[in-house]
Amino acid sequence: MTDYWRHTGYGLLQRDPHGRLLLTEAFLGAYLDRPELQLVDESCAAEIALFEKLTADPRARVANEELQAMADADARENWQVFLALRDRLIAAPTIEACYAGLFRDGGAHGVPMLFADQLVQVILRNILADGADALQARAAEMLFRPQKVMRPDGALIVGDRKIVDMLVSTGGYGDLGRLLVQAQAPMHQVEMAVLRSDNKNDYWARDEAFDLALDLGPEGDGLPALCAVLETWVDHMVGAAVDITPLQSIDDDRWSWHVGLDAEASAILNALYAAGGSAEEAAQARLLSLFKLEFRDPTLMAAAVAGRPVYLGLAMDDDGVVRLKPQNLIVNLPLAEKA
Repeated sequence: MTDYWRHTGYGLLQRDPHGRLLLTEAFLGAYLDRPELQLVDESCAAEIALFEKLTADPRARVANEELQAMADADARENWQVFLALRDRLIAAPTIEACYAGLFRDGGAHGVPMLFADQLVQVILRNILADGADALQARAAEMLFRPQKVMRPDGALIVGDRKIVDMLVSTGGYGDLGRLLVQAQAPMHQVEMAVLRSDNKNDYWARDEAFDLALDLGPEGDGLPALCAVLETWVDHMVGAAVDITPLQSIDDDRWSWHVGLDAEASAILNALYAAGGSAEEAAQARLLSLFKLEFRDPTLMAAAVAGRPVYLGLAMDDDGVVRLKPQNLIVNLPLAEKA
C-alpha cells in the first residue's frame, strides 16, 4: 500500500459504511494550524480567546460578537471564512455532501475555491485509496490544481501552473535565476519530467512536489488516466457508473447533452452545439480534448436523453491555463429526478 498526499488530512478522517468521509474533531482542528489563523504578536485578546476556545473544541459555537470584538479586520475576515466552511462541514453528513452542497444554486456560497479544492483533494485521496495507480494520482491533480499547457515539439503536455510559473521566472535556479531573468541573461530551456507508464512509480517520492508533467496527447498516458479518475469521481459523487473515452471530434446528428469540464470548454461546446459542430478557429485551438461519457444504466439519466452519450470538453484559457471544475460533473449531468 502507498501513502500519499499526507497533508490533505485524509488520515484524520473516518469513513462511513458506504465509503464516504466523516468529519472528525482532529480534521477540524488541523485548520487551526493554517498560517492565516495562527496567532501572532499583534493578536488581540479577542482573537487569542477564540483560538483557545476552538483549540479546545473545534465544534464550539461562535457568536458574531466574538468576531466583531477582534481589532484586526484581516484577522476577523480570515476567521469568518474558516467558520463559514467549518459550519458547512459540521452540518453536512459527509465531506462529499459538504462539497457538493457548496455548488447548489450555482455558487460556492462564500467558501473560497482554495478550501473547495482542498476538499476535492481529500475526497480524491479517499476515492483512489492506497492502491492508486501513479498516473491516475497525477491526473487527479488536475481536479484541484490549475495546470499550464506546454507544447514542446508539438506535444501536449500539462504541468502544475504554480511550478511552471516558478521555473519560467527563475529558470529553475531560485532567486539567482530570477535575477538572471530580470537581467535578460540567457537561460537554458526549462523542462519538467513527464510521468509515463515506464517511470510512473517515480511519482510516489514526489507526490506533494507537484513537479511532474503529464502527456495529454492522443498517444500519451495522461488521457486514459484522467478518464479513469473522472469515471471514479462520477461514480462516487453521483452514484452512477459511467464510461468515459477520449474523442477527436463530435460527429453526432442527435447530440443531446454536453458538459464543459472548465469554463472555457463550456463556452466552446455551447458554440459547437449551436453551430452544428463548427466554431471559430481561436476557440478550437484552445480545446485540448473531447470525451464521450456513457451511463452504464440509462435509467439513471433524465428521460429525454436516456441512452444518449454526454459529450465533455477540456480547454485552456488564453494564457494556456487549464482550470478543471470537478463540480461540473456533479451539478450538470442529465440525471433522472429522484423519487
